[in-house]
Amino acid sequence: VQLQAFGGGLAQIGGFLRLSCVASGFFFDDYGMGWFRRAPGKEREFVSAVTWSGGSPYYADSVKGRFAISRDNAKNTVDLQMNSLKPQDTAVYYCAAQKGLASRSPQDYDHWGKGTLVTVSS
Repeated sequence: VQLQAFGGGLAQIGGFLRLSCVASGFFFDDYGMGWFRRAPGKEREFVSAVTWSGGSPYYADSVKGRFAISRDNAKNTVDLQMNSLKPQDTAVYYCAAQKGLASRSPQDYDHWGKGTLVTVSS
């Protein structure tokens, strides 16, 4: 099982980045997918999640209206489009897979990627 996230980097305040996560080693269609992040000195927090079908995505209040999650089951990928970036979005972003569901709780997820660093600065 492997989840590989990429697309992180340095962005300006108000800018955008698109993160992608490629999954392998499990049947992607059976899993809900989530994005989480861990900012320096803080605990890991939920960002966004989407069910196996791609319907009913949901978001943390802190990113609602700025971030958009999407998945492509044919390519085994889940993306996170991040717009209007703020310094508080600086964190390591992780994608994760949960069998059957797509919850807000990281403890519910079965597989995790290694993360990609996003830095938002002026």
